[in-house]
Amino acid sequence: MRVCVGTIVHHPEDARIMHRQIRALLDAGHEITYVAPFTDCNVTPDPRIRAVDVPRALGRHRRRALKAARGALKRGAEGADLLVVHDIELLLRLPRRRPVTVWDVHEDTAAALEAKTYLPELLRRTLPSLIRRVEARAEDRLHLVLAEEAYRERFSGSHPVVPNTTYVPHRPPPPPGRNRVVYVGQLSRARGAAELVELARRLLPHGIRTDLVGAADAEIRPMLRDAQRQGLLDWYGYVPNQHALRMAEGAIAGLSLLHDVPNYRQSMPTKVVEYMSRGLPVVTTPLPAAAALVGRTGCGVVTPFGDVDAVLGAVLALRDDPGGAAAMGARGYEEALRHYDWPAHAGEFVGLLEGWATASAAPARAHRRPLVV
Repeated sequence: MRVCVGTIVHHPEDARIMHRQIRALLDAGHEITYVAPFTDCNVTPDPRIRAVDVPRALGRHRRRALKAARGALKRGAEGADLLVVHDIELLLRLPRRRPVTVWDVHEDTAAALEAKTYLPELLRRTLPSLIRRVEARAEDRLHLVLAEEAYRERFSGSHPVVPNTTYVPHRPPPPPGRNRVVYVGQLSRARGAAELVELARRLLPHGIRTDLVGAADAEIRPMLRDAQRQGLLDWYGYVPNQHALRMAEGAIAGLSLLHDVPNYRQSMPTKVVEYMSRGLPVVTTPLPAAAALVGRTGCGVVTPFGDVDAVLGAVLALRDDPGGAAAMGARGYEEALRHYDWPAHAGEFVGLLEGWATASAAPARAHRRPLVV
């Protein structure tokens, strides 16, 4: 099977796209063309794929990427059996003639607008209705894959869920250490960047350093650079997921200080499961899915939104109770190994795409009609 995968928004090394889905398809013997912003992200494409380079759509700077997207998808999908797109923006740039097309729904785009402070208030109020119309038309014409069970309520039909699990090492990870905490993932205000900087400031007198591993939104990069220059923390920038998680091993705890915003409220933060997979106690804000998982498994501590004092107390308590921290980390690791190991889901995902690509009953309108709103 020949599959074209496309994104102009996500990093080419995105864990869900490259390291789970594309890797699973490659391991199953399928040919992959990957339309992604390799140059803008300074990424050398995997030699096993055919790469089509496009500009990256980032913040307000999207026009160049959108303009290039249709031609890039047309080139990438030529001769393909299946086209998989990962951005709602690409739904409006699909080639008129294309193979069976799948939209992988990563997030609740309309709900995410609240955190996009670079958008004018008027757009944040008016765009959600347009986005819902695009989603409805996509459901009528494309196959959908959902990243969260909670996303089902946005659509009238039933669509398969391919959850954001992770690769769980089958060797037990090292126990939590006593001298650093770690955050892995994109950094933004809504993801708790300001709280992470303040926490780093308060941990320093206790001999505990803070490692931040991930790219950052433009508006908070000056704050992170200043904190690093002051010696408060180490910010490593973007690191491919598998390397970032190895860097996280041996920390006191993995931090997930996301705010209570609509786009996070219904989702399981992937970083919580990733910390568990590396034997780290989790310190998380009380988003429902994360709090329920941590509470059920006893793999960490739940702290109030925006309460740096509570996070500080949780970290110091874990540092001062290495036996308890190790037990939390072990419980999280066992839970991740049983329920959140990606290879256990990879075959189902590949089979799903294979079935859609070969189904003779696929309606022609799903292949040739442009998506318009």
